Amino acid sequence: MARICLLLLCLKMCEIYSQEGRWETSWKKNDSDVVNDLLDQWKRNASDALDEDWKQRLPKGIIIGVRKGGTRALLEMLSLHPQIAAAHSEIHFFNVEENYQKGLDWYCQQMPNSHSAQITVEKTPGYFSSLEAPERIYAMDRSVKLLLIVRDPVERLVSDYTQILYNRKARQKPYQSLEEILKRGQELNTNYKAMQRSLYALHLARWLEFFPTTQIHVVDGGGLIRQPDSEMRHVEQFLGLEPYLGPDNFYFNKTKGFFCLQAKGERHCLDQSKGRPHPTVDELLLEQLCTYFSQHNEDFFAMVGRTFNWC
Repeated sequence: MARICLLLLCLKMCEIYSQEGRWETSWKKNDSDVVNDLLDQWKRNASDALDEDWKQRLPKGIIIGVRKGGTRALLEMLSLHPQIAAAHSEIHFFNVEENYQKGLDWYCQQMPNSHSAQITVEKTPGYFSSLEAPERIYAMDRSVKLLLIVRDPVERLVSDYTQILYNRKARQKPYQSLEEILKRGQELNTNYKAMQRSLYALHLARWLEFFPTTQIHVVDGGGLIRQPDSEMRHVEQFLGLEPYLGPDNFYFNKTKGFFCLQAKGERHCLDQSKGRPHPTVDELLLEQLCTYFSQHNEDFFAMVGRTFNWC
């Protein structure tokens, strides 16, 4: 209300009146234009003051993958930006049938409250390799912006296996080495789910049936680890955000071996499950994996119009 009162007072003091839909004053034209611009701004501010639109909204940005590619780090970094309202839990709406049947109202209820000037973002890495997710997200909002963070597919595969390994050990369940899982004589077990998730070109092809490449921003997971502020500038531009994140928002944690976050005098690192050591993998197997993924990588590079230094 204070802003509205200020607006009315300024109108009175400036003796501005409307005639045939145009603003006129006794001042010269240039001064009048300046005043009109100020009044327009004041009116917008007054409208904002009365705007009670702090509510849950469907996302305008979705981090679709890849699993073990750095999606959590990307979301945490984005969360530092004041124009971002991030859902911090993986919702699995578009790739889990039980959740999808609950409808968009349920999905919206999983989102944080946000203002109309903010962009709501959620991340569920399982979307990228899902058969149904591309079409379902398109049906929700064909203009939604998609973020895909990728890393060396062999490193991603080993990281994927590592997470499963730690989980099985924690539950005191039996486990196999990666060599035991992947080797079938001289051949690779290409049906292993972690192998399938690293076939980026295969999965991206489904997304490109519904979304143009201009709506899918590929984030370099390796670059996000080495130089996060540079990689996040591209993300800000893609989402249409004001420049905000910079070198001061990141500091290198020598103990963890990667960058952590800082803002408003507070520091924050990803939880202990991130950056944990990988088991030793046979060098011959790693070479075989690099050879296997080589053509798939080339296909992916052609799709996104850029290359990565993998293997």
